[in-house]
Amino acid sequence: MTRTSRTATRTTRTAWTRPLALTGAVAVLVAGLGACGTSAAGDDDPDRRSFGLPGRTLTIDSDDSALEIVAADDHPAGRIEVTRWFRGRVVVGSDAESTWSMDGDRLVLRQKCSGLVVDCDARHRIEVPRGVTVEVEDKDGSVRAEGFRDALSIRTTDGSVHVTDTTGPLELRTGDGSVRARVSSRTVRVHSGDGSVHLELGAVPDLVESRSGDGSTTIELPPAGYRVDTRTGDGGEDVSVTRDSSSPHRVTARTGDGNLTVRTAN
Repeated sequence: MTRTSRTATRTTRTAWTRPLALTGAVAVLVAGLGACGTSAAGDDDPDRRSFGLPGRTLTIDSDDSALEIVAADDHPAGRIEVTRWFRGRVVVGSDAESTWSMDGDRLVLRQKCSGLVVDCDARHRIEVPRGVTVEVEDKDGSVRAEGFRDALSIRTTDGSVHVTDTTGPLELRTGDGSVRARVSSRTVRVHSGDGSVHLELGAVPDLVESRSGDGSTTIELPPAGYRVDTRTGDGGEDVSVTRDSSSPHRVTARTGDGNLTVRTAN
């Protein structure tokens, strides 16, 4: 073999070795991140910020965060308080960042976590004064809410929804996740594309509508007569509340695949 051929061979081996080495290094980093995932719960020094609210409506627009939303009597009118926990690591790519801003009555929460090897997690707690109608639009993340007397609407593409201690009109929708509500709302509308639904009503409702594509549905109601309409594509039905076709209290429940239960609350 000539000197030129030996040089060409070494150059070719080096050209192949460098991407292989980089690939191996990235694989090790990915494995390391997977073994010890980043969690917002590890943020011991969360950020806090107060935003002015110009009216009596609030829209929370979040792309990728777990949300906790609380309505409280002792909260100052005209302001919302936000606490943010965030942890992020980017090995190959731009820096991890969590942003927040207020645009009129819309609170916008965003994560910037892009690159080849990333691991980010965010959680927000939003404290809202009483008397505010809240609409939540969360693309990816669980949502928990409590204490609302006014209308509350929650929509999440991918994440569970859990609502407690609420009396105002309620609309809950998730594309992929379970729905849990323990409330005394007179109007409750729920839709889950893929996930179970469990509703526990503390007061006799005027209207309950529940739809689930794939998952069991359980609705617990106070003693009363109800106009009940149920249907399941693949699953058993168990309706044990008192039926009254002329009742003003209507319950409609549909599930594509899963058991459906409508019973009196204990």
